Amino acid sequence: MLLTEEELREQVSKLEGWKLDQNTMVRKYMFNEFMKGIAFVDAVAAISEAFDHHPHITIDYKTVTLRLTSNEEGGITPLDIREAHEFNEAFEKAR
Repeated sequence: MLLTEEELREQVSKLEGWKLDQNTMVRKYMFNEFMKGIAFVDAVAAISEAFDHHPHITIDYKTVTLRLTSNEEGGITPLDIREAHEFNEAFEKAR
């Protein structure tokens, strides 16, 4: 079930660092060491497997960018929001 525009704005405003880009949520995570970013990606992979919902991941040296959307739904769902919260928690542990 897709979130309404109002629900989406409200939920994303509660997620530190996340922004909307059309039908996608995006966050860039910055690390002071390359290997900390890689460890974070490992945590993201474990979370994604548990949710059976996988983000687009870009690694650019010390920056990891995650993009979340529910392709089968055609936009952002509550699952994306819950997963983004988990990614933020993993980031706090990784840095």
